[in-house]
Amino acid sequence: MSLRVYNTLSRKKEEFKTLEPGVVRMYVCGPTVYDDAHIGHAMSAIVFDVIRRYLEYKGYEVIHVMNFTDVDDKIINRARETGQEPLKLAQYYIDRFMEHMAQLHIKPPTIMPRVSTTIDEIIDMVQTLIERGYAYESEGDVYFRVRMDDDYGKLSRRKLEHAVSSERQRFGDELKEDPADFALWKAQKSPDEPAWPSPWGMGRPGWHIECSAMARRYLGPTIDIHGGGTDLIFPHHENEIAQSESCNAAPLATYWLHNGMLQLRGEKMSKSLGNIISIDELLSQYEADVFRILVLGSHYRKPLAYDDEVMEQARRGLERLRGALRPPTGEKTEGPEVEALQEAVQLARERFEAAMDDDFNTAGALGHLYDLVKAINTARAAGIGGEPFEKAQSELKTLASVLGLQLETQARAASDAAPFIELLLEVRSTLRKQKQWDLADYIRDGLAKLGVQVEDTRDGSTWRWEKRE
Repeated sequence: MSLRVYNTLSRKKEEFKTLEPGVVRMYVCGPTVYDDAHIGHAMSAIVFDVIRRYLEYKGYEVIHVMNFTDVDDKIINRARETGQEPLKLAQYYIDRFMEHMAQLHIKPPTIMPRVSTTIDEIIDMVQTLIERGYAYESEGDVYFRVRMDDDYGKLSRRKLEHAVSSERQRFGDELKEDPADFALWKAQKSPDEPAWPSPWGMGRPGWHIECSAMARRYLGPTIDIHGGGTDLIFPHHENEIAQSESCNAAPLATYWLHNGMLQLRGEKMSKSLGNIISIDELLSQYEADVFRILVLGSHYRKPLAYDDEVMEQARRGLERLRGALRPPTGEKTEGPEVEALQEAVQLARERFEAAMDDDFNTAGALGHLYDLVKAINTARAAGIGGEPFEKAQSELKTLASVLGLQLETQARAASDAAPFIELLLEVRSTLRKQKQWDLADYIRDGLAKLGVQVEDTRDGSTWRWEKRE
């Protein structure tokens, strides 16, 4: 089965074919760096990390470009509030974002450009649009003539009247020929704004032209995949298409992929609602792979619900995967049980790939990993070991790594620590029998700080890893 992806532009699944054999050029819109990243950013980053990983698993070279918007009204306003220089403020949050991405096991993009280092390319594109009649200067600002673009709205399916309403509310009409026109270049309004010399005076880029220029500089006029959240379809991606294709006389992207939005207890996260959860907050409660399991358990195009209940389900799912990496209990390497395990391994791989080939269906792929877990656990109970058992566990680790899960390292750490934890639990059991509750609680609380959750039952005490430190 060949890979098929859902293209927002055509509203259907299409066979995936690259412009250059064996190479995928993928541009994904990155953050505007004026604050710490939140779990919505984490969700989108994980989605495209998995897409990249699977493409590489299939043998493609992926040139993954993700930008940083480090010149923007939000950054300027935050810098004024805090008394900082805008570009230094942006650099601080770029560094923070990269720390968070590493903590979430997200592969660094191949190229990470930023607006402030792409000014020459932006000015060149704006100048070309003016020369071709698609843009005009007005008192130091430059605007794109939306009505010059005959197929404007083809990505979002919005009619021009909706664009007029949106842009009037967003920018006002004082300097425009038409309310639908959007800014390509903004004249400097105050000395504390970042600004660069241009043919139209000191100023800075508009939001949409930034991505167009960075995509063209690093990937060429036409790319294979352009990605981002559904909230970017309009106006950002729609305007990218308009200005890029008017400038380059070529399609901007073959496939447009958009991830759904994350919802917190049924509501979209919003600063106005005060329900933003930062990545720091997430990782203080859960290890990174728990959140990744949550994201993988839903199709990337659908909205994702977040609360403690679904995170607990994801945690249990992660523990199921890790549990399959426990050592074998026997040494049997032949017989019908071994053949059944080998068949289960092959079937899991085939079904995993079939699910991922169907528009990166990670929920289906994850389900097939759990089927393999069940087969491995059954084989362990049957006393299977040696090479057949090792190959089954190796396949599980390989397929899990395609989804970005860090099973092997953490399973090894758990295995190495297990004898010491069991010894501590024996000591604690003795203390409980002697009614030395304070010391018993001291051991339990100390293990909890190390990420080991102890549960007392009628049959004795059990333990599990709660999170990785």
